Amino acid sequence: MNQHVKETPVASEEHWTKKGSEVDLFLFEKYVGRPSDEKGTILFVHGSSMASQPTFDLQVPGRPDSSVMDWFAKQGYDCWCVDMEGYGRSTKTRDITSNIADGADDLAAASDYILKLRGNRPFLIYGISSGALRAAAFAERHPERVRRLALDAFVWTGEGSPTLEERKKKLPQFQAMKRRPIDRAFVHSIFNRDHPGTAEDKVVDAFADAILALDDSMPTGTYVDMCSRLPLTDPAKLTMPTAIMRGEYDGIAGFDDLLKFFAALPNPDKQFIVMKGISHASFQQKNYMMVYHILRIFFEQPEPIYTGE
Repeated sequence: MNQHVKETPVASEEHWTKKGSEVDLFLFEKYVGRPSDEKGTILFVHGSSMASQPTFDLQVPGRPDSSVMDWFAKQGYDCWCVDMEGYGRSTKTRDITSNIADGADDLAAASDYILKLRGNRPFLIYGISSGALRAAAFAERHPERVRRLALDAFVWTGEGSPTLEERKKKLPQFQAMKRRPIDRAFVHSIFNRDHPGTAEDKVVDAFADAILALDDSMPTGTYVDMCSRLPLTDPAKLTMPTAIMRGEYDGIAGFDDLLKFFAALPNPDKQFIVMKGISHASFQQKNYMMVYHILRIFFEQPEPIYTGE
């Protein structure tokens, strides 16, 4: 990255698109200079309990490059995120639970919009937690739109996941409602349940502020899916280069479960990365810069010259 790119401010644009006739989806874009696909177009996919901007554009004073979108924009990428239906600034009025399949529909609509507007293809996609499940479902449906796929805090069958075992105790409650309430204590619980101390208090507080400014409840669909309908992803259908990213202390992503999933991925261009000192919510951790660099290395890996074919 040259000095000029460092000094050029990151630009942002708000976008809206339709999913069907009833749903408005909010998209957010960041870039430096002008939107360009020279390095690639990244589509970030959020998880079950927060909208996209709090996750990927979190601003924390005294924490350099706290926004992953800012950091990748400075590297020359065109960065996008989208609020799934039921989250953030997107439509929340329909009588649905915004499950994993619904999220794949949202990503299809968002990618349609970006492709028509910018003409960039295919995408570099990063999804975290249930966002990784959404991203994988989208990649199964539209492999031609995915250049590289990064799945962080991903879950396949749920085996070996203490967080999901605990969450299953509340499954009847989740199945009985369309949305579940959230508050500041809930956001803090995300960081305390696996291994306390992996995130700074000021970052968790800023994260909670950003989440609660947009939502006081979240759809239940991804919780129900992850507690009762796994597996939702067929690794054999993910034909693009894929990275599995797992935090050392993550209680969602069972280690052995992910190794089996990784072994079944058909493309030999694949990576399994364990991130030291990380629990859940990778970009809000103390070791967040390590996560950025892991992701950048995967996205910038040169295509092989010799493939043996």
